[in-house]
Amino acid sequence: MELIIAKHYYWIVIILVLIGLYAMMTSTNLVKKVIGLNIFQTAVFLLLIVISTKEGGTLPILIPYEYLHLFPDPVPYVNPLPHVMILTAIVVGVSITAVALALVIRINIAYGTIDEDEIARIEQDS
Repeated sequence: MELIIAKHYYWIVIILVLIGLYAMMTSTNLVKKVIGLNIFQTAVFLLLIVISTKEGGTLPILIPYEYLHLFPDPVPYVNPLPHVMILTAIVVGVSITAVALALVIRINIAYGTIDEDEIARIEQDS
């Protein structure tokens, strides 16, 4: 039980993934689908952050030679690469959200609705 509680970040990731998938799969409103996609992306960001952490890790800063005697064992560094990847992914996620919302606006102008079922009905009638 203690191991499950200690890994509570993973449970948060799983819950966010499930909420995002549920919102994208069950909603017929296009804006709600975009919100579900954002929740799913946030879960992926959090997963990458959780995976990249290290117990007792420090910043990857070079230690001057005269202070090396203070650290007899190798110091565990946290790899900064996943954090940089997350920053890039956030920029891409914001861009995807902007394009998706722009498409929703164009769909609303063209069909007068953002409901998938009504759009399908309009397409069948024409």
